[in-house]
Amino acid sequence: MAISTKDVRHIAGLANLEFGEAEIERFTRQLSAILDYVAQLERLKTDAIEPTSHVNAAAHALRDDALRPPATHEQALANAPETDRGYFKVPKVIG
Repeated sequence: MAISTKDVRHIAGLANLEFGEAEIERFTRQLSAILDYVAQLERLKTDAIEPTSHVNAAAHALRDDALRPPATHEQALANAPETDRGYFKVPKVIG
């Protein structure tokens, strides 16, 4: 499927982008190549292939959620570089 330089200019205008002539020509070739590849993919027979959400059928490698007691206030502050009156002390970020 061929795309014209007029199409590329139109797409660039919709995206509020400005390109030089060399870039327009390069994008025209690149977008045409992409559309040709998509056309190849559309010709593939996929009727017998079951839809999947993941590439492999392996189980999730994540651990199961388990209820645990929350950290105490002291535990939460234990590794803080600095604390002040029971709170995390951080550098001033707003002038």
